[in-house]
Amino acid sequence: MFSADRQTHRRAFVDAWAKARSGQPLDPVEAQIVQIVRMHPQYQSALTDPERVLQRDFVPASGDENPFLHMGLHIVILEQLSIDRPVGIRHLHQTLIAVTGDPHTAEHRMMDCLAAGLWRVQQDRRPFDDEDYFTCIQHAAGGR
Repeated sequence: MFSADRQTHRRAFVDAWAKARSGQPLDPVEAQIVQIVRMHPQYQSALTDPERVLQRDFVPASGDENPFLHMGLHIVILEQLSIDRPVGIRHLHQTLIAVTGDPHTAEHRMMDCLAAGLWRVQQDRRPFDDEDYFTCIQHAAGGR
């Protein structure tokens, strides 16, 4: 479902949202996408205008938040939690929920750490560092 191709990645979100809005059955991945879209009403209207949003460049320096990146990071977190990979991520998630009182807020804090780790991978051309990721999440939970 998720591809390095921007159009394919974005189309998965647009199509899943369109199916949900029209009451069509969803496969498990589409259902997960729709669950995340429902948690983000600020992105829903963009998904109903595929001609505009599929081609758009989101420029963070201009204050643009990329809804596809944001929701894609949610999916990565959910996948990590479902298989507890990296090992221990479920425990850290539960710790963050206890601190924040909200699973969605906990995911956002984890996503900040994930995004920072992915940025370092791109900048430094090195493998993802699970230890740095965990340390970041622990800090987000008020630990160490």
